[in-house]
Amino acid sequence: MLGMASGIFIVPILTSFGHLDIHVAIGASIVSVIACSCGGAAPFLRERLTHVRLAVVLETATTLGALCGVLLSGLIPVAVLYFIFAAILALSARQMLIRRIDPMDAMGAATSDATNGGATRSLPWGASLQLDSSYPDRALGREIAYRVQRIPLGLSLMYGAGLISALLGIGSGVLKIPAMDSALRLPIKVSSATSNFMIGVTATASAGAYFLRGEIVTAIAGPVALGSVAGAVLGGRILMRVPNDRLRLLFVAALVVLAVQMLLEAFGVHLFGGPA
Repeated sequence: MLGMASGIFIVPILTSFGHLDIHVAIGASIVSVIACSCGGAAPFLRERLTHVRLAVVLETATTLGALCGVLLSGLIPVAVLYFIFAAILALSARQMLIRRIDPMDAMGAATSDATNGGATRSLPWGASLQLDSSYPDRALGREIAYRVQRIPLGLSLMYGAGLISALLGIGSGVLKIPAMDSALRLPIKVSSATSNFMIGVTATASAGAYFLRGEIVTAIAGPVALGSVAGAVLGGRILMRVPNDRLRLLFVAALVVLAVQMLLEAFGVHLFGGPA
């Protein structure tokens, strides 16, 4: 529903309550992310919420950032990473809370930004890549047109999302949506659906390595994946019916909770009495 990787929730649950090894929990989480992405893909694509062309463009930057994060892993203290991540989540929550109302016609908003000089340089990117699109909003009962803005800034933020997610070993969906919302000025529903598509691609790329290391246990990953598919299908149906403002507030609440969790991790305080 929010387009975030479920590993943020599954890994702490499996390690704290299931008493599983952290690597096995991460392996099961990766499978669940793929299943969640696939389960939610069909309704999102059918309702034209997922911007596949934009997802492919942004995924190149996210993948590059993830590769750089793998190379840098171990060089930066984990506590520092958790503190930085908590600060980023808090800033993202504040930025998304400011933008309480999605632009009903982002094409017009982009024109206004261009008049003020804010998006003049980004318009050729969206035009040349054919990224401008629209989606049907059931809550409003009409078609919503939007224009993808500030693509270079969005690519930079996606690179940072992939970098931080690789360093912390978590999904980057929690950072992708604020980036798409604040930098690219996408409607929140399009951001969630596109992020759901992207996290599946990213997880698939890393699933092979975990499988070869024997860290994907089918007896654990199978039931977790089935539950993720059921949740993804239900979340996809809810997403299409929830007003944009309520969805934004729900995502901001999730960001605040995760920011508090990461801040506690920075000071060595583990929630549920186990590693996250």
